Amino acid sequence: MEPCLKELAKRELMDSGFCSRVQDFTVGRFGYGRVKFLGDTDVRWLDLDQIIRFGRHEVVVYGDEGAKPEVGQGLNKAAEVTLVLQIRSSSFEEGRLNDIVEKLRLCTKRQGADFISFNPSNGEWKFLVHHFSRFGLSEDDEEDIAMDDATVVQHPLETNAREVSDIDEATLVEPNGAVLSHSLPAHLGLDPIKMKEMRMVMFPVDEEEDHDFSGEFKQREQSFNKEYIRPPLHYSARRMSHKSGSSVARKTPLALLEYNPGSVDSSSSGTILMAQQNKGMPLKTTKVEGFKLDLKHETPITESHSRNIVDAALFMGRSFRVGWGPNGILVHAGAAVGGNDSQRVLSSVINLEKVAIDKVVRDENNKVRKELVDSCFISPLKLHKDIKHETKEVEIGSFKLRLQNPVSNRLMLSEICRSYIGIIERQLEVPEVSSSARVVLMHQVMVWELIKVLFSAREISGQSKSAGADNEEDMMHDRSEGSSDVDLEALPLIRRAEFSYWLQESVCHRVQDEVSSLNESSDLEQILLLLTGRQLDAAVELAASRGDVRLACLLSQAGGSTINRADVAQQLDLWRTNGLDFNFIEKDRIRLFELLAGNIHGALHGKNIDWKRFLGLLMWYQLPPDTSLPFVFRNYQQLLADGGAPHPVPVYIDEGPVEEAVSWSVGERYDLAYYLMLLHASEGSEFGLGKTMFSAFSSTHDPLDYHMIWHQRAVLEAVGAFSSNDLHVLDMGLVSQLLCLGQCHWAIYVVLHMPFRDDFPYLQATLIREILFQYCESWHSQELQRQFMEDLGIPLAWLHEAMAVYFNYCGDLSRALEHYIACANWQKAHSLFMTSVAHSLFLSAKHSEIWRLATSMEDHKSEIEHWDLGAGVYISFYLIRSSLREENNTMCELDSLESKNAACKDFFSCLNESLAVWGGRLPVDARVAYSKMAEEICGLLLSDSGEGSTRDVQLSCFDTVFSAPVPEDLHSSHLQNAVALFTCSLLEV
Repeated sequence: MEPCLKELAKRELMDSGFCSRVQDFTVGRFGYGRVKFLGDTDVRWLDLDQIIRFGRHEVVVYGDEGAKPEVGQGLNKAAEVTLVLQIRSSSFEEGRLNDIVEKLRLCTKRQGADFISFNPSNGEWKFLVHHFSRFGLSEDDEEDIAMDDATVVQHPLETNAREVSDIDEATLVEPNGAVLSHSLPAHLGLDPIKMKEMRMVMFPVDEEEDHDFSGEFKQREQSFNKEYIRPPLHYSARRMSHKSGSSVARKTPLALLEYNPGSVDSSSSGTILMAQQNKGMPLKTTKVEGFKLDLKHETPITESHSRNIVDAALFMGRSFRVGWGPNGILVHAGAAVGGNDSQRVLSSVINLEKVAIDKVVRDENNKVRKELVDSCFISPLKLHKDIKHETKEVEIGSFKLRLQNPVSNRLMLSEICRSYIGIIERQLEVPEVSSSARVVLMHQVMVWELIKVLFSAREISGQSKSAGADNEEDMMHDRSEGSSDVDLEALPLIRRAEFSYWLQESVCHRVQDEVSSLNESSDLEQILLLLTGRQLDAAVELAASRGDVRLACLLSQAGGSTINRADVAQQLDLWRTNGLDFNFIEKDRIRLFELLAGNIHGALHGKNIDWKRFLGLLMWYQLPPDTSLPFVFRNYQQLLADGGAPHPVPVYIDEGPVEEAVSWSVGERYDLAYYLMLLHASEGSEFGLGKTMFSAFSSTHDPLDYHMIWHQRAVLEAVGAFSSNDLHVLDMGLVSQLLCLGQCHWAIYVVLHMPFRDDFPYLQATLIREILFQYCESWHSQELQRQFMEDLGIPLAWLHEAMAVYFNYCGDLSRALEHYIACANWQKAHSLFMTSVAHSLFLSAKHSEIWRLATSMEDHKSEIEHWDLGAGVYISFYLIRSSLREENNTMCELDSLESKNAACKDFFSCLNESLAVWGGRLPVDARVAYSKMAEEICGLLLSDSGEGSTRDVQLSCFDTVFSAPVPEDLHSSHLQNAVALFTCSLLEV
């Protein structure tokens, strides 16, 4: 650190406030790099160990996004970053310095920084950043630049506890393989020698594996300083790839594949690709039974009986960690999720469980229904796609993405909501849908109705329509008979009337259920219940049928003029003032009078009702009939804060039933309808409840179901009622559901609708590429999905690269090569062509195919390393063979035998050099193909040399043939012919 702590303390004493304006403050780590913060920096109260983290070829400042200050504050400011790169010295010797500098320049630009310089003598890479997150090289970049695998130089003072622990672990096994007394078996109370013998019996391994295993520990001991900074899963993957690096490409895909999008090498590190062949895996928990030692034996330390449960990895010399597989599959060695048998957790038992991401498309028999998939996901997304969209082009390197955003107006909102309601109603028609799912579906219908009521707009005319109506029902009746054009002043009253009607429809079924549960003698209680649902006609009719005409007259005016309410309230006060004995009046009648007087708490004394009916009582009977909806909602919110109103609990808790127990605490989460009311009440001001509002729990008990709430958010944003750029959890939740169902194209469609953020400019591109690579098995064979992705503007190069990796993984190398060429990945295409494809085609006599593939790459040979010693060899072969056969005049300079001999000599030299460069990467068949090429050229050359040429030229041709990489028996044959020719020449002399 410059200045150091002592210097800072000294300068602070000399100049008070110096630490608040340190000039060019620099922080670094020996062997990794440094950061110089330009200008004045306030270093007071900074925890540098937490803020700045140096890793291999990277630096992270403010890794916790929540703790990051605004740009220009703290250390989130412009700085000059210097990173020390460990690059193989051979890269400079081969003249690749310019390529490395260009790659670093592109990498810097891609991260939004400005490249300054690269010093090959010390490996220092300098660049300028404007603000901080993570800067450095990715795994792809490290592989492209050919990083050195040597241990990073560590300053002695920087050795931490993790490094020491790595040393301890590495030294648990001695070079001769003997287990130390302080190892894990002894710690568990077991005899290490017996454990080793049991391991040999239960897990036999061949000598080669034992050798590799012991060698790994030695290698790890030597390079622990480097490995400790990598994630645990990454280290396990590297060990696995190291063991299988020399094996032939697998023909059958495994469940997991490690792949770096910038490389096809099996040893490269990167993200885990999850294949799809296990998508039909059953949901039930599957346990692979572990093993137990005999309980009859006593442990050597405690001399008491023990269950002797031992980790299988201990015997196998392997480690096992938690891992995620495709479609929400979790593999772990702990207790089953939700299990109660905590005393039986065995480290040797592996649990295989699946997160129920697709629960929404399963019926009550837990079977996936195709019609549910369509109604829950496909149809809503098609409807969303039909909404007008605006696009924004984002540059991702040399590619462009078209980010999309739906736009609409509030005049069209009613039609959009009705379309979504129609989709949900078709879903309700599917047989065997569970009762809890039906409750949620009905709630979704009511939510769309509420969105239509609160946020839709209407055509405005000059005439006032039903502006003076005293009752919401009258206004709704007038609207149905009148035109759709309404006066501006009547809009608040019309919206209130529509909301009143929505509220009545929402609580109608609950009112009827409670009324039907009462006996016929409790007519007053029935009337009170009918009033809670604003069913005035039924209440008046019931009172009149019982002969209570006066009560019927009062009920007919309920919720009307405030004068009538004041009269009823005054009458109740007079009765109390005059000491009237209320015991002679039915309690339910008094409650009715209190409700008609506008005292809803007095009317509900000792009686619990749901929050929607309470809100209705507040609006219908307590507040004036012309009160605006925002005021009604804020009034209810205030009562809720004061404890005077029931909590707006989610529908699955309020109404149920649900198959699983759902916990809920006060204020934890509320119903989506309540948040929509608060959003309407905000009237354009900042709304800070977006994340809570659009959480899955606000509308369903399934925490992983975002399929409908995503559309509700999108529609509200489209009409301008709401905006947010921090709801990525909502987007990723729907993406996960779609991927689980194999709808990769729709998942990418959702990703393209994620809001663009300047601090994460490559978020959409990263997600799309991850989906393409991980789920290539699912989408590559479906033409509709591929065409859909192309229509979305996904770069074709990304599609071809994903398919290239997949086919390479499956062993279909010819198709992999085609896709590498299509995505312009010339280096990998050339490598695959040389090591796997060309020799097979040559031995199969498919020469036209070799010519097509080689010439397709020839225009880009400047981008391909060792082109002349790779595919260029095949092109040279066909050109020379054509000339020697005299089939055409493509090589006019080879007319004479001398020129043909010189060309053949250059070709054989190129063949030998190619064999030396490619070395062990070429299989035996490739060497056979080289030999056959040399043999054919030798035959053609020698056949031409016998036609009117001099003895010297003929002997020169034999000299050329002797340099060809042909079998020894053919060499001997040529040698005999050369000796015979030489003998003839001597005789002629």
